[in-house]
Amino acid sequence: MATDDFFRARLDGMVDPRHPLAVLAQRMPWAQIESSLAPLFARKARSGKLMADADLFGTTACVTAGGVSRAGRPRLPIRLMVSLLYLKHAFNESDESVCERWSENVVWQLFSGMEYYQTKLPCDATQIGRFRRVLGEAGVEQLLKTTIETALAIKAVKKPEFERVIVDSTVQEKAIAHPTDSRLLEVAREKIVRLAQRAGLKLKMTYEREGRTLRRRAGGYAHAKQFKRLRQVLRRQRTILGVLLREVRRKMTTLTQVAQAQLEVWLQRAERIHAQRPSDKNKLYALHAPEVECIGKGKARKPYEFGVKVSLAVTHKSGLMVGARSFPGNPFDGHTLAAQLEQAGALLQDIGAAPKIAVVDLGYRGVDKEIAPVELIHRGKHKSLSQEQKRWLKRRRAIEPLIGHTKQDHGMQRCWLKGGDGDALHAVLCAAGFNIRWLMRALLRQLGASGLKHVFLALMALCAKQLTGLPASLRAPAAPPHGPRSAIALPTPVRRWSNDLVAVA
Repeated sequence: MATDDFFRARLDGMVDPRHPLAVLAQRMPWAQIESSLAPLFARKARSGKLMADADLFGTTACVTAGGVSRAGRPRLPIRLMVSLLYLKHAFNESDESVCERWSENVVWQLFSGMEYYQTKLPCDATQIGRFRRVLGEAGVEQLLKTTIETALAIKAVKKPEFERVIVDSTVQEKAIAHPTDSRLLEVAREKIVRLAQRAGLKLKMTYEREGRTLRRRAGGYAHAKQFKRLRQVLRRQRTILGVLLREVRRKMTTLTQVAQAQLEVWLQRAERIHAQRPSDKNKLYALHAPEVECIGKGKARKPYEFGVKVSLAVTHKSGLMVGARSFPGNPFDGHTLAAQLEQAGALLQDIGAAPKIAVVDLGYRGVDKEIAPVELIHRGKHKSLSQEQKRWLKRRRAIEPLIGHTKQDHGMQRCWLKGGDGDALHAVLCAAGFNIRWLMRALLRQLGASGLKHVFLALMALCAKQLTGLPASLRAPAAPPHGPRSAIALPTPVRRWSNDLVAVA
Protein backbone atom coordinates (compact mmCIF):
# COMPACT_ATOMS: atom_id res chain seq x y z
CA MET A 1 0.00 0.00 0.00
CA ALA A 2 1.29 3.46 -0.89
CA THR A 3 2.49 5.58 2.01
CA ASP A 4 3.73 9.13 2.41
CA ASP A 5 6.43 7.99 4.83
CA PHE A 6 8.86 5.49 3.27
CA PHE A 7 10.04 4.15 6.63
CA ARG A 8 6.61 3.62 8.23
CA ALA A 9 3.57 1.61 7.19
CA ARG A 10 0.09 3.03 7.46
CA LEU A 11 -2.19 1.70 10.17
CA ASP A 12 -4.97 0.86 7.73
CA GLY A 13 -2.59 -1.62 6.10
CA MET A 14 -1.55 -3.20 9.41
CA VAL A 15 -4.94 -4.12 10.87
CA ASP A 16 -7.73 -6.40 9.76
CA PRO A 17 -10.25 -4.14 7.96
CA ARG A 18 -13.04 -6.44 9.21
CA HIS A 19 -12.20 -5.82 12.86
CA PRO A 20 -15.36 -4.31 14.43
CA LEU A 21 -13.44 -1.41 15.97
CA ALA A 22 -11.77 -0.66 12.62
CA VAL A 23 -15.17 -0.70 10.92
CA LEU A 24 -16.64 1.48 13.66
CA ALA A 25 -13.86 4.01 13.12
CA GLN A 26 -15.22 4.56 9.61
CA ARG A 27 -18.88 4.71 10.70
CA MET A 28 -18.63 7.18 13.59
CA PRO A 29 -19.46 10.82 12.67
CA TRP A 30 -16.16 12.28 13.86
CA ALA A 31 -16.64 15.58 12.01
CA GLN A 32 -19.97 16.10 13.75
CA ILE A 33 -18.42 15.34 17.16
CA GLU A 34 -15.58 17.80 16.60
CA SER A 35 -17.88 20.58 15.38
CA SER A 36 -20.19 20.19 18.40
CA LEU A 37 -17.38 20.13 20.97
CA ALA A 38 -14.99 22.66 19.40
CA PRO A 39 -16.68 25.74 20.98
CA LEU A 40 -15.94 24.35 24.45
CA PHE A 41 -12.19 24.40 23.75
CA ALA A 42 -11.94 27.69 21.84
CA ARG A 43 -9.56 30.25 23.30
CA LYS A 44 -11.46 32.79 25.37
CA ALA A 45 -11.05 36.51 24.79
CA ARG A 46 -9.75 38.36 27.84
CA SER A 47 -10.41 42.00 28.63
CA GLY A 48 -7.58 44.33 29.54
CA LYS A 49 -6.83 45.22 33.17
CA LEU A 50 -6.16 48.67 34.62
CA MET A 51 -2.72 48.69 36.30
CA ALA A 52 -0.46 51.33 37.78
CA ASP A 53 2.80 52.05 35.93
CA ALA A 54 5.68 54.21 37.19
CA ASP A 55 7.83 56.27 34.80
CA LEU A 56 9.77 59.56 34.79
CA PHE A 57 6.58 61.56 35.15
CA GLY A 58 5.27 59.59 38.16
CA THR A 59 2.66 56.90 38.58
CA THR A 60 0.14 56.66 35.76
CA ALA A 61 -2.67 54.23 34.97
CA CYS A 62 -2.28 51.97 31.95
CA VAL A 63 -4.41 49.22 30.47
CA THR A 64 -2.88 45.83 29.72
CA ALA A 65 -3.54 44.25 26.37
CA GLY A 66 -6.55 41.98 26.06
CA GLY A 67 -8.05 39.86 23.30
CA VAL A 68 -7.40 36.26 22.35
CA SER A 69 -3.94 35.07 23.34
CA ARG A 70 -1.97 32.86 20.96
CA ALA A 71 0.46 31.79 23.65
CA GLY A 72 0.43 28.34 25.14
CA ARG A 73 0.68 24.80 23.97
CA PRO A 74 -1.63 23.75 21.08
CA ARG A 75 -4.45 21.48 22.15
CA LEU A 76 -4.60 17.81 21.27
CA PRO A 77 -7.05 16.65 18.58
CA ILE A 78 -10.62 16.38 19.84
CA ARG A 79 -11.05 13.03 18.11
CA LEU A 80 -8.07 11.61 19.99
CA MET A 81 -9.39 12.68 23.40
CA VAL A 82 -12.96 11.57 22.65
CA SER A 83 -11.76 8.17 21.45
CA LEU A 84 -9.71 7.75 24.64
CA LEU A 85 -12.87 8.35 26.70
CA TYR A 86 -14.79 5.85 24.56
CA LEU A 87 -12.05 3.21 24.85
CA LYS A 88 -11.56 3.80 28.58
CA HIS A 89 -15.15 2.94 29.41
CA ALA A 90 -15.67 0.39 26.64
CA PHE A 91 -12.84 -1.77 28.00
CA ASN A 92 -12.97 -0.71 31.69
CA GLU A 93 -9.57 0.96 31.87
CA SER A 94 -8.24 3.75 34.09
CA ASP A 95 -6.91 7.05 32.77
CA GLU A 96 -3.35 5.76 33.08
CA SER A 97 -3.90 2.26 31.68
CA VAL A 98 -5.90 3.43 28.65
CA CYS A 99 -2.94 5.61 27.58
CA GLU A 100 -0.49 2.74 28.04
CA ARG A 101 -2.67 0.26 26.18
CA TRP A 102 -3.31 2.77 23.39
CA SER A 103 0.41 2.99 22.69
CA GLU A 104 0.54 -0.82 22.19
CA ASN A 105 -2.69 -1.37 20.22
CA VAL A 106 -2.75 -0.55 16.51
CA VAL A 107 -6.54 -0.94 16.27
CA TRP A 108 -7.07 1.59 19.04
CA GLN A 109 -4.77 4.05 17.27
CA LEU A 110 -6.67 3.58 14.01
CA PHE A 111 -9.93 4.22 15.88
CA SER A 112 -8.43 7.45 17.24
CA GLY A 113 -7.65 8.78 13.75
CA MET A 114 -3.91 8.08 13.65
CA GLU A 115 -2.33 7.33 10.26
CA TYR A 116 0.94 5.80 11.48
CA TYR A 117 1.80 3.64 14.48
CA GLN A 118 3.07 5.58 17.52
CA THR A 119 5.06 4.07 20.35
CA LYS A 120 4.74 7.04 22.70
CA LEU A 121 1.77 7.77 24.94
CA PRO A 122 -1.03 9.79 23.32
CA CYS A 123 -1.13 12.26 26.22
CA ASP A 124 -0.56 12.53 29.93
CA ALA A 125 -3.25 10.80 31.98
CA THR A 126 -4.13 14.06 33.75
CA GLN A 127 -5.13 15.61 30.42
CA ILE A 128 -8.03 13.14 30.14
CA GLY A 129 -9.40 14.39 33.46
CA ARG A 130 -9.13 18.03 32.39
CA PHE A 131 -10.76 17.25 29.05
CA ARG A 132 -13.60 15.48 30.86
CA ARG A 133 -14.19 18.44 33.19
CA VAL A 134 -14.35 20.88 30.28
CA LEU A 135 -16.90 18.68 28.50
CA GLY A 136 -19.28 18.72 31.44
CA GLU A 137 -22.49 16.73 31.59
CA ALA A 138 -23.81 18.24 28.34
CA GLY A 139 -20.63 17.27 26.49
CA VAL A 140 -20.61 13.63 27.61
CA GLU A 141 -24.31 13.38 26.77
CA GLN A 142 -23.32 14.41 23.25
CA LEU A 143 -20.92 11.43 23.16
CA LEU A 144 -23.73 9.10 24.26
CA LYS A 145 -26.04 10.64 21.67
CA THR A 146 -23.48 9.98 18.93
CA THR A 147 -23.40 6.26 19.73
CA ILE A 148 -27.20 6.09 19.45
CA GLU A 149 -27.18 7.84 16.08
CA THR A 150 -24.40 5.54 14.85
CA ALA A 151 -26.46 2.47 15.79
CA LEU A 152 -29.30 3.82 13.68
CA ALA A 153 -26.98 4.73 10.80
CA ILE A 154 -25.50 1.22 10.50
CA LYS A 155 -29.04 -0.24 10.70
CA ALA A 156 -28.29 -2.18 13.86
CA VAL A 157 -31.48 -0.80 15.38
CA LYS A 158 -34.69 0.48 13.84
CA LYS A 159 -36.28 3.82 14.64
CA PRO A 160 -39.58 2.38 15.99
CA GLU A 161 -37.61 0.53 18.69
CA PHE A 162 -36.84 3.83 20.44
CA GLU A 163 -40.53 4.32 21.23
CA ARG A 164 -40.51 1.53 23.85
CA VAL A 165 -37.87 1.63 26.61
CA ILE A 166 -37.11 -0.18 29.85
CA VAL A 167 -36.14 2.00 32.82
CA ASP A 168 -34.56 0.89 36.09
CA SER A 169 -32.34 2.38 38.78
CA THR A 170 -29.18 1.16 40.47
CA VAL A 171 -26.47 2.50 42.78
CA GLN A 172 -23.15 3.82 41.50
CA GLU A 173 -20.87 3.32 44.46
CA LYS A 174 -18.18 5.83 45.36
CA ALA A 175 -14.53 4.93 45.81
CA ILE A 176 -14.56 5.10 49.62
CA ALA A 177 -13.79 2.67 52.41
CA HIS A 178 -16.62 1.19 54.45
CA PRO A 179 -17.68 4.08 56.73
CA THR A 180 -17.36 2.75 60.28
CA ASP A 181 -17.55 5.30 63.10
CA SER A 182 -14.10 4.40 64.39
CA ARG A 183 -12.44 4.86 61.03
CA LEU A 184 -14.20 8.17 60.33
CA LEU A 185 -13.10 9.60 63.68
CA GLU A 186 -9.49 8.52 63.14
CA VAL A 187 -9.37 9.84 59.57
CA ALA A 188 -10.79 13.18 60.73
CA ARG A 189 -8.15 13.40 63.49
CA GLU A 190 -5.30 12.70 61.06
CA LYS A 191 -6.60 15.23 58.53
CA ILE A 192 -7.04 18.05 61.03
CA VAL A 193 -3.59 17.48 62.55
CA ARG A 194 -1.91 17.42 59.14
CA LEU A 195 -3.65 20.58 57.91
CA ALA A 196 -2.96 22.46 61.14
CA GLN A 197 0.75 21.60 61.03
CA ARG A 198 0.92 22.56 57.35
CA ALA A 199 -0.64 25.94 58.18
CA GLY A 200 2.00 26.55 60.87
CA LEU A 201 -0.09 25.93 63.97
CA LYS A 202 1.72 24.33 66.92
CA LEU A 203 -0.52 21.81 68.69
CA LYS A 204 -0.06 20.64 72.28
CA MET A 205 -0.67 16.99 71.34
CA THR A 206 -1.47 15.16 68.13
CA TYR A 207 -2.64 11.90 69.78
CA GLU A 208 -1.06 9.95 66.92
CA ARG A 209 0.02 6.89 68.91
CA GLU A 210 -3.18 6.70 70.96
CA GLY A 211 -5.29 7.16 67.79
CA ARG A 212 -3.68 4.17 66.09
CA THR A 213 -4.11 2.05 69.22
CA LEU A 214 -7.79 2.97 69.56
CA ARG A 215 -8.43 2.21 65.90
CA ARG A 216 -6.93 -1.28 66.26
CA ARG A 217 -8.88 -1.97 69.49
CA ALA A 218 -12.15 -0.87 67.86
CA GLY A 219 -11.65 -3.35 65.02
CA GLY A 220 -10.98 -6.18 67.47
CA TYR A 221 -13.98 -5.38 69.65
CA ALA A 222 -16.30 -5.12 66.64
CA HIS A 223 -15.11 -8.48 65.30
CA ALA A 224 -15.63 -10.12 68.71
CA LYS A 225 -19.05 -8.41 69.10
CA GLN A 226 -17.97 -6.79 72.36
CA PHE A 227 -20.09 -3.72 71.77
CA LYS A 228 -19.81 -2.25 75.27
CA ARG A 229 -16.02 -2.02 74.97
CA LEU A 230 -16.44 -0.71 71.41
CA ARG A 231 -18.61 2.15 72.65
CA GLN A 232 -15.94 3.08 75.20
CA VAL A 233 -13.31 3.28 72.45
CA LEU A 234 -15.59 5.41 70.26
CA ARG A 235 -16.26 7.74 73.20
CA ARG A 236 -12.51 8.27 73.69
CA GLN A 237 -11.98 8.89 69.95
CA ARG A 238 -14.70 11.55 69.95
CA THR A 239 -13.11 13.18 72.99
CA ILE A 240 -9.73 13.38 71.26
CA LEU A 241 -11.23 14.80 68.06
CA GLY A 242 -13.19 17.40 70.05
CA VAL A 243 -10.03 18.53 71.88
CA LEU A 244 -8.17 19.01 68.62
CA LEU A 245 -11.04 20.88 66.95
CA ARG A 246 -11.35 23.34 69.83
CA GLU A 247 -7.60 23.94 69.92
CA VAL A 248 -7.39 24.57 66.19
CA ARG A 249 -10.39 26.93 66.39
CA ARG A 250 -8.63 28.99 69.08
CA LYS A 251 -5.30 29.25 67.25
CA MET A 252 -6.47 29.70 63.65
CA THR A 253 -7.24 33.40 64.26
CA THR A 254 -3.55 34.14 63.71
CA LEU A 255 -3.68 32.81 60.13
CA THR A 256 -4.48 34.74 56.99
CA GLN A 257 -8.02 34.84 55.64
CA VAL A 258 -7.13 32.55 52.75
CA ALA A 259 -5.61 29.96 55.11
CA GLN A 260 -8.60 30.21 57.43
CA ALA A 261 -11.03 29.65 54.53
CA GLN A 262 -9.14 26.56 53.40
CA LEU A 263 -9.03 25.14 56.92
CA GLU A 264 -12.69 25.98 57.65
CA VAL A 265 -14.00 23.52 55.04
CA TRP A 266 -12.31 20.55 56.69
CA LEU A 267 -13.14 21.74 60.19
CA GLN A 268 -16.84 21.77 59.36
CA ARG A 269 -16.68 18.23 57.96
CA ALA A 270 -14.76 17.00 61.01
CA GLU A 271 -17.32 18.62 63.32
CA ARG A 272 -20.11 16.78 61.47
CA ILE A 273 -18.30 13.47 62.06
CA HIS A 274 -17.72 14.40 65.73
CA ALA A 275 -21.40 15.23 66.31
CA GLN A 276 -23.15 12.47 64.36
CA ARG A 277 -24.54 9.36 66.06
CA PRO A 278 -25.59 5.98 64.60
CA SER A 279 -29.29 6.89 64.59
CA ASP A 280 -28.80 10.23 62.81
CA LYS A 281 -29.85 10.94 59.22
CA ASN A 282 -27.83 12.73 56.52
CA LYS A 283 -24.58 11.54 58.02
CA LEU A 284 -21.15 12.16 56.52
CA TYR A 285 -19.79 8.86 55.22
CA ALA A 286 -16.47 10.04 53.79
CA LEU A 287 -14.34 13.03 54.73
CA HIS A 288 -13.16 13.63 51.14
CA ALA A 289 -16.57 12.90 49.53
CA PRO A 290 -19.41 14.58 51.45
CA GLU A 291 -21.86 13.86 48.60
CA VAL A 292 -21.92 10.12 49.33
CA GLU A 293 -25.29 8.74 50.44
CA CYS A 294 -26.34 5.48 52.07
CA ILE A 295 -28.80 3.68 49.77
CA GLY A 296 -30.58 0.42 50.51
CA LYS A 297 -31.86 -1.50 47.48
CA GLY A 298 -33.10 -4.58 49.34
CA LYS A 299 -30.18 -6.84 48.39
CA ALA A 300 -29.57 -9.71 50.77
CA ARG A 301 -25.83 -9.83 50.14
CA LYS A 302 -25.36 -6.05 50.34
CA PRO A 303 -28.05 -4.30 52.41
CA TYR A 304 -26.50 -0.84 52.03
CA GLU A 305 -24.50 0.77 49.24
CA PHE A 306 -22.65 4.07 49.51
CA GLY A 307 -22.77 6.29 46.46
CA VAL A 308 -25.45 7.90 44.30
CA LYS A 309 -28.61 6.59 42.64
CA VAL A 310 -28.38 6.23 38.84
CA SER A 311 -31.27 5.65 36.44
CA LEU A 312 -30.72 3.80 33.15
CA ALA A 313 -32.97 3.54 30.09
CA VAL A 314 -32.50 0.92 27.35
CA THR A 315 -34.46 0.04 24.23
CA HIS A 316 -36.96 -2.72 24.86
CA LYS A 317 -35.93 -5.02 22.01
CA SER A 318 -32.20 -4.58 21.35
CA GLY A 319 -30.93 -3.32 24.73
CA LEU A 320 -29.19 -0.14 23.52
CA MET A 321 -28.55 2.49 26.20
CA VAL A 322 -30.58 5.63 25.47
CA GLY A 323 -30.27 7.35 28.85
CA ALA A 324 -28.14 7.44 31.99
CA ARG A 325 -28.54 10.01 34.73
CA SER A 326 -27.48 10.38 38.36
CA PHE A 327 -29.95 11.57 41.02
CA PRO A 328 -28.38 12.90 44.24
CA GLY A 329 -30.48 12.94 47.37
CA ASN A 330 -31.64 9.31 47.12
CA PRO A 331 -35.08 10.09 45.66
CA PHE A 332 -37.90 7.58 45.30
CA ASP A 333 -37.55 5.60 42.05
CA GLY A 334 -40.83 6.87 40.69
CA HIS A 335 -39.73 10.50 41.13
CA THR A 336 -36.76 9.93 38.79
CA LEU A 337 -38.76 8.57 35.85
CA ALA A 338 -39.89 11.92 34.39
CA ALA A 339 -36.35 13.32 34.36
CA GLN A 340 -34.97 10.10 32.86
CA LEU A 341 -37.53 10.11 30.04
CA GLU A 342 -36.78 13.78 29.45
CA GLN A 343 -33.09 12.99 28.95
CA ALA A 344 -33.88 10.07 26.64
CA GLY A 345 -36.19 12.31 24.59
CA ALA A 346 -33.46 14.95 24.27
CA LEU A 347 -30.90 12.38 23.09
CA LEU A 348 -33.34 10.99 20.51
CA GLN A 349 -34.61 14.36 19.33
CA ASP A 350 -32.38 14.69 16.26
CA ILE A 351 -33.37 11.29 14.87
CA GLY A 352 -37.07 12.09 15.14
CA ALA A 353 -37.96 9.59 17.88
CA ALA A 354 -39.14 9.78 21.48
CA PRO A 355 -40.13 7.24 24.17
CA LYS A 356 -43.86 6.53 24.15
CA ILE A 357 -43.98 3.41 26.36
CA ALA A 358 -41.96 2.85 29.55
CA VAL A 359 -41.73 -0.69 30.96
CA VAL A 360 -40.71 -0.55 34.64
CA ASP A 361 -40.93 -2.44 37.93
CA LEU A 362 -43.26 -1.77 40.85
CA GLY A 363 -40.95 0.91 42.26
CA TYR A 364 -42.21 3.30 39.58
CA ARG A 365 -45.96 2.92 40.10
CA GLY A 366 -48.17 5.91 40.75
CA VAL A 367 -46.43 8.39 38.44
CA ASP A 368 -48.63 8.08 35.35
CA LYS A 369 -49.66 11.75 35.45
CA GLU A 370 -46.09 13.00 35.81
CA ILE A 371 -44.85 11.25 32.66
CA ALA A 372 -47.97 11.73 30.48
CA PRO A 373 -48.40 11.18 27.53
CA VAL A 374 -45.88 8.32 27.95
CA GLU A 375 -47.65 5.06 28.79
CA LEU A 376 -46.45 3.29 31.93
CA ILE A 377 -46.45 -0.52 32.09
CA HIS A 378 -45.65 -2.42 35.28
CA ARG A 379 -46.74 -5.56 37.10
CA GLY A 380 -49.34 -3.73 39.18
CA LYS A 381 -51.48 -3.27 36.04
CA HIS A 382 -51.41 -6.95 35.11
CA LYS A 383 -55.20 -7.38 35.02
CA SER A 384 -55.76 -4.46 32.67
CA LEU A 385 -52.90 -5.22 30.25
CA SER A 386 -53.41 -6.74 26.84
CA GLN A 387 -51.62 -9.90 25.75
CA GLU A 388 -49.06 -7.88 23.80
CA GLN A 389 -48.36 -5.65 26.79
CA LYS A 390 -47.93 -8.69 29.00
CA ARG A 391 -45.29 -9.95 26.58
CA TRP A 392 -43.55 -6.61 26.82
CA LEU A 393 -43.64 -6.82 30.61
CA LYS A 394 -41.91 -10.21 30.56
CA ARG A 395 -38.88 -8.62 28.93
CA ARG A 396 -38.53 -5.97 31.65
CA ARG A 397 -36.04 -8.16 33.50
CA ALA A 398 -33.68 -7.94 30.48
CA ILE A 399 -32.31 -4.70 31.90
CA GLU A 400 -30.88 -6.46 34.96
CA PRO A 401 -27.96 -8.18 33.15
CA LEU A 402 -27.33 -4.96 31.22
CA ILE A 403 -26.91 -3.12 34.52
CA GLY A 404 -24.56 -5.87 35.67
CA HIS A 405 -22.44 -5.57 32.50
CA THR A 406 -22.38 -1.77 32.81
CA LYS A 407 -20.99 -2.15 36.32
CA GLN A 408 -18.54 -5.01 35.84
CA ASP A 409 -17.37 -4.38 32.27
CA HIS A 410 -17.63 -0.60 31.92
CA GLY A 411 -16.70 0.84 35.32
CA MET A 412 -19.99 1.89 36.90
CA GLN A 413 -19.38 -0.37 39.90
CA ARG A 414 -17.02 2.20 41.45
CA CYS A 415 -16.77 5.92 40.69
CA TRP A 416 -13.37 7.55 41.23
CA LEU A 417 -14.29 11.01 39.94
CA LYS A 418 -14.59 13.92 42.36
CA GLY A 419 -17.84 15.39 43.63
CA GLY A 420 -21.41 15.23 42.41
CA ASP A 421 -20.34 16.42 38.95
CA GLY A 422 -17.99 13.45 38.73
CA ASP A 423 -20.88 11.10 39.54
CA ALA A 424 -22.97 12.58 36.73
CA LEU A 425 -20.14 12.43 34.17
CA HIS A 426 -19.17 8.89 35.11
CA ALA A 427 -22.70 7.50 34.74
CA VAL A 428 -23.12 8.89 31.20
CA LEU A 429 -19.63 7.80 30.10
CA CYS A 430 -20.22 4.25 31.33
CA ALA A 431 -23.39 4.12 29.22
CA ALA A 432 -21.42 5.42 26.22
CA GLY A 433 -18.79 2.71 26.75
CA PHE A 434 -21.55 0.10 26.89
CA ASN A 435 -22.91 1.35 23.55
CA ILE A 436 -19.47 1.16 21.94
CA ARG A 437 -19.20 -2.54 22.80
CA TRP A 438 -22.83 -2.98 21.68
CA LEU A 439 -21.95 -1.46 18.31
CA MET A 440 -18.92 -3.73 17.98
CA ARG A 441 -21.08 -6.80 18.57
CA ALA A 442 -23.68 -5.54 16.08
CA LEU A 443 -21.02 -5.02 13.40
CA LEU A 444 -19.61 -8.47 14.12
CA ARG A 445 -23.04 -10.00 13.56
CA GLN A 446 -23.45 -8.08 10.32
CA LEU A 447 -20.03 -9.19 9.08
CA GLY A 448 -20.80 -12.79 10.04
CA ALA A 449 -24.14 -12.71 8.24
CA SER A 450 -22.56 -11.31 5.08
CA GLY A 451 -19.84 -13.98 5.23
CA LEU A 452 -22.41 -16.77 5.52
CA LYS A 453 -24.29 -15.28 2.60
CA HIS A 454 -21.18 -15.44 0.39
CA VAL A 455 -20.52 -19.03 1.51
CA PHE A 456 -24.12 -19.97 0.73
CA LEU A 457 -23.95 -18.48 -2.77
CA ALA A 458 -20.69 -20.29 -3.45
CA LEU A 459 -22.14 -23.61 -2.28
CA MET A 460 -25.26 -23.10 -4.37
CA ALA A 461 -23.12 -22.48 -7.45
CA LEU A 462 -21.17 -25.64 -6.69
CA CYS A 463 -24.41 -27.62 -6.30
CA ALA A 464 -25.70 -26.31 -9.62
CA LYS A 465 -22.51 -27.40 -11.30
CA GLN A 466 -22.59 -30.88 -9.76
CA LEU A 467 -26.27 -31.46 -10.56
CA THR A 468 -25.61 -31.30 -14.30
CA GLY A 469 -24.12 -34.78 -14.10
CA LEU A 470 -27.05 -36.39 -12.23
CA PRO A 471 -29.37 -38.99 -13.86
CA ALA A 472 -32.34 -37.72 -15.82
CA SER A 473 -34.76 -38.69 -13.02
CA LEU A 474 -33.07 -36.22 -10.66
CA ARG A 475 -32.51 -33.40 -13.10
CA ALA A 476 -34.58 -30.23 -13.15
CA PRO A 477 -37.61 -30.10 -15.47
CA ALA A 478 -37.51 -27.77 -18.43
CA ALA A 479 -39.99 -25.35 -16.87
CA PRO A 480 -39.36 -24.62 -13.18
CA PRO A 481 -42.52 -25.24 -11.10
CA HIS A 482 -41.99 -22.13 -8.94
CA GLY A 483 -41.61 -19.53 -11.66
CA PRO A 484 -38.56 -17.99 -13.30
CA ARG A 485 -36.65 -17.32 -10.08
CA SER A 486 -34.46 -20.45 -10.45
CA ALA A 487 -33.55 -22.48 -13.49
CA ILE A 488 -32.80 -25.54 -11.36
CA ALA A 489 -35.30 -27.53 -9.26
CA LEU A 490 -33.19 -29.14 -6.55
CA PRO A 491 -33.94 -32.65 -5.24
CA THR A 492 -35.64 -32.86 -1.85
CA PRO A 493 -32.47 -33.56 0.27
CA VAL A 494 -30.50 -30.81 -1.44
CA ARG A 495 -33.43 -28.38 -1.21
CA ARG A 496 -33.78 -28.96 2.56
CA TRP A 497 -30.06 -28.43 3.02
CA SER A 498 -30.16 -25.18 1.08
CA ASN A 499 -33.13 -23.95 3.11
CA ASP A 500 -31.15 -24.59 6.29
CA LEU A 501 -28.32 -22.48 4.91
CA VAL A 502 -30.73 -19.69 4.11
CA ALA A 503 -32.11 -19.77 7.66
CA VAL A 504 -28.60 -19.58 9.12
CA ALA A 505 -27.59 -16.75 6.80
